[in-house]
Amino acid sequence: MLFFFFFLFVLGAVIGSFLNVCIYRFPRGESVVQPPSHCPQCGQRLKSMDLVPIFSYLWQKGKCRYCGVRVSPRYLLVEALTGILFMLTFFAIGFNIELIKYLVLFSVLIIISFIDLDYQIIPNRLVLFVFLWGFSWQIFRPQISWGQALGGALLGGGFLLLVLLLSRGGMGGGDVKLLLAAGFYLGPVLTGLALFISVFAGALLGLGLILLKLKKRKDAVPFGPFLSLGILTAALWGGELFRWYLSFF
Repeated sequence: MLFFFFFLFVLGAVIGSFLNVCIYRFPRGESVVQPPSHCPQCGQRLKSMDLVPIFSYLWQKGKCRYCGVRVSPRYLLVEALTGILFMLTFFAIGFNIELIKYLVLFSVLIIISFIDLDYQIIPNRLVLFVFLWGFSWQIFRPQISWGQALGGALLGGGFLLLVLLLSRGGMGGGDVKLLLAAGFYLGPVLTGLALFISVFAGALLGLGLILLKLKKRKDAVPFGPFLSLGILTAALWGGELFRWYLSFF
């Protein structure tokens, strides 16, 4: 069991290295395959020893080995985060076919979150992939009924669409489409939980940033990362959270 956790962490770190490429290149309209990985500052093509997840960053002290320019610690963060997330997903779901379903979903949510942090956009093709991935599983290996899947999608997308219309731009269209797609995985109950967690976490962080005077009340805060957190939490631990809540009654 310990070996499998270690294997999943390493696999996640390797996948995280690819996610970094997607986060950097998707908004720029670049291919994630060509050209090969290179330093954006000096253009030097990176060799295998430069691309070992986590280790290469630490060994090279966060700098390019060729020109010495500092590399963003985000590369290390995404690799470590993906590795940890892969282990948590296995711990929550176990060793079964659904593990693949959620590892892929959560990997795409990482890409979405960091792109939204940088550009305050959620690319349509990533949301479409999330929906089609869930739709494929719903056809061949459903975990919920079609009624629940459609109900989750309508609740998630419909609620945020209402917020978008009432706020007159305070909510992005990408957020609406993302929760609609994720609702197809979760069903209405867990979609509601994901939405609650997202709003609560977003409000808590927003309040903290205002109190620390890092943000003003009218400053925009990307909602995609909070939606991703809510979706992930609801998918992995939603049932346990509801049972814990109901135990008080």
